[in-house]
Amino acid sequence: TRTTPGFGASPAALAFAFVSCQDYQNGFYAAYGAMARQEQDLDFVVHLGDYIYEYGPSETAVPGRQHNGPEIITLADYRKRHALYKSDEDMQEAHRLFPFIVTFDDHEVENNYADAIAEEGSETPTRRQFLRRRAAGYRAYYENMPLRPSSMPQGPDMRLYRRFNYGDLAQFSVLDTRQYRTDQPCGDGFTERCAGALSDRQTMTGPEQERWLKEGMGRSQARWNVTAQQTMLAEYDFRAGPMESFNMDQWDGYVAARKRLIGFFDRSNVSNPITLTGDIHSAWVHDLKTDFADETSKTVGTEFVGTSITSSFPGVFIPVVEGARPDNPHTKFFDGANRGYTRCDLNRQRYLTTFKGVPTESGQGSVLTPEAASTTIAAFVVENGRPGATQVEGQPTPTSAAQGETDRGFERLTARENW
Repeated sequence: TRTTPGFGASPAALAFAFVSCQDYQNGFYAAYGAMARQEQDLDFVVHLGDYIYEYGPSETAVPGRQHNGPEIITLADYRKRHALYKSDEDMQEAHRLFPFIVTFDDHEVENNYADAIAEEGSETPTRRQFLRRRAAGYRAYYENMPLRPSSMPQGPDMRLYRRFNYGDLAQFSVLDTRQYRTDQPCGDGFTERCAGALSDRQTMTGPEQERWLKEGMGRSQARWNVTAQQTMLAEYDFRAGPMESFNMDQWDGYVAARKRLIGFFDRSNVSNPITLTGDIHSAWVHDLKTDFADETSKTVGTEFVGTSITSSFPGVFIPVVEGARPDNPHTKFFDGANRGYTRCDLNRQRYLTTFKGVPTESGQGSVLTPEAASTTIAAFVVENGRPGATQVEGQPTPTSAAQGETDRGFERLTARENW
C-alpha cells in the first residue's frame, strides 16, 4: 500500500480518484476494473458513500447481480450485504492496488435518513428501532472498511469525520453529513423551498463538525484545500422557468449552513477550496458562489460531482437537468449518461479533474459489460489562486431540452428520489 508524505514534506504532485454509489443490482463494477488496469499510478481512492445498498432483491436487477435477501436491518444482514459487494473481483483488485479513504452516505444504513430520523415509510420507524438499525449498519461498515480504531462505533455513534494532509500540497477534510444533520425540511424529495430550508437551525454537519472543519481549514498551509463529502453543495433549481424545485436532501435544504461554509471560504481566504461530491449518480462541475441568485457574485471555490460506479441515473431525468441549465449559470458541466470514476491530478499550479466513463445500456443506465474500458468524458482545470473551473477536454453540456421531454422527466423525478 501507500502512505501520505511525512510531516513537513512538500510533494510536487498528487494523483487520486474519487468514486461513490455502487448499487450491485444495477450492473458490473467495470469502473473499478478499468481503474485497476488504466490508472495504476493513483496514490489513493476516495469513496464518498453508498458503498452498499440496503434494498431487497429488485425485479429489474442485472442478471447475476441480485441482492442476497430482503431489505437489511440486523447486524447479520448488513454483514452479509457487505460480503456480497466485496465478492466482486474488480472491486477486490481496486482495493488491492490502492489505499481507500472512505466515508458513508445514507444507503449504508437506510435511504435519506437524518441523524436518528428514519426514512418516510421505513421498516424501522421509531427512534429506538432506527438507532438499533443504525448501530448495526455502522458496525458492519467499520468491520469492512479501512478505518482507524478512532472510528470504532460506540453503539449507534461513530466518529467518521477526519483530516488527511498530503504534505503541504493538499489537505483533505472528510465529512459525515448524515449522522449529525437536522431533518430534511419540506420532505426529503424535490420541491419548492419552504421556510424551514432557510432556517439558521438547519445543519448538515452538526455544530461540532462545522467548527472542526472551519478550524482545520483556517489553520491549513496547504495549496489545495479539499472537502470530501456526500450531497451536492452548489444550488441547483431543477425546474426550468419561473417555478422552482430543489432537492431537499442536498445542501439546498440547508441554505444557511451552505452560506456559512462558502462565506467562511471567502472571509478566511482559504487557499483554493475544492469540494468533492457523490450521491447523485451523475457528473457535474459548479462554481461555488457567495450568492447563487446573482451570477455576477464572487466565485470562491469549485465543486466536482462524480458519477456513480453503477447506481442509476435514468435517462428520462437528463433532459430535466439540461432544460434547467440556463437558470443555473454557475453550473459548468453535467453528464448523466455515464457511470465511472473521477480522476484528479494536482500540482503546485493547477488541479486537473478528468471524468472517466464506462458504457451503459438500458433506460436505467446499467453497466452490462464487466470488462469495459473507461474513456474520458470531459476534463476541467482550476488554476492556483483563480477559483472556478475551465473545461479543457470534452464536449460542452447541452443547455436546452424539448419541453415535452422536460415535463415528463420532471414528473418522474419528483415521484422518485433515492440517490
